[in-house]
Amino acid sequence: MNAPPAKPDAIAHLIGRAEELISRLEAVLPRPLGAPDWSASIAFRYRKRTGSSVLEPVRHVAPIRLTDLKEIDPQKERLVRNTLQFLAAEPANNVLLTGARGTGKSSLIKACLNEFAPRGLRLIEVDKTDMIDLPDIVDLVAGRPERFIVFCDDLSFDEGEPGYKALKSILDGSIAQASDNILIYATSNRRHLLPEYMKENLSYTHTDDGEVHPGEVVEEKISLSERFGLWISFYPFSQAEYLVIAQQWLRHFGVAEGNLANAQPHALVWALERGSRSGRVAMQFARDYAARGAAPLPARGAAGGAAEANREGDDQESIE
Repeated sequence: MNAPPAKPDAIAHLIGRAEELISRLEAVLPRPLGAPDWSASIAFRYRKRTGSSVLEPVRHVAPIRLTDLKEIDPQKERLVRNTLQFLAAEPANNVLLTGARGTGKSSLIKACLNEFAPRGLRLIEVDKTDMIDLPDIVDLVAGRPERFIVFCDDLSFDEGEPGYKALKSILDGSIAQASDNILIYATSNRRHLLPEYMKENLSYTHTDDGEVHPGEVVEEKISLSERFGLWISFYPFSQAEYLVIAQQWLRHFGVAEGNLANAQPHALVWALERGSRSGRVAMQFARDYAARGAAPLPARGAAGGAAEANREGDDQESIE
């Protein structure tokens, strides 16, 4: 028997359901990365939304300048030189900035952006979990006249993370060469970007003359950081360097020159209590000191607290 013809109302209902299903599928299916308004900012963040990825303009870029950064002149000189080569369309390297926490690694990259944005430098911040999408970002900016730094702060990977392979391929190894208007600048506290375990030492071999050769596991971990053409290392600050940085930040926050010497005991006690003499700690101290003015030292007093800080500074190069 032939089935009775479908009623018009039933057909319309089925069509409506199909259109609803298609709309839901389109909402979750990935869509190509769209270009932002490039004139909206000098810095952008890569963000994933439901079913799409976007480059969001950063409305308020940190105003730090190269002149604000003290006691890291060698590191500053190397990064500025590489960036100037990049802006001049000359050969330049991807950069890995590693070392002690709070010593100015990410601040130096932001300062370079502010310094050279008038010359066409732009920055795209990408989280390490989104490194797998780097090829899409490279393709998006390939035809742009600006020069782009892809910035990943505090980069490190755990075993098996997919972003590790994507970054490794983009740096050096993919059959498709990255465009010449993009570089990767990354900061990390780990030189090799992956966790290292005591058991991996067992994979080392040595020859009869005592020469040591790393095993395959160690070689794999070293291979990613080696693909960064330029390594810039940052070291813990001495007490004298910490005080210079604290004075710079006190000036930045409007403390009068005549009060800088009086602030030194406070800065030493602050560092002692924090267990660190980093540039970040110096900035945090200066912000607090400038807001409350020349307040008394904590209860132990300048003679006790500052003297203890001085003794620790004399006995060791760093308290980090």
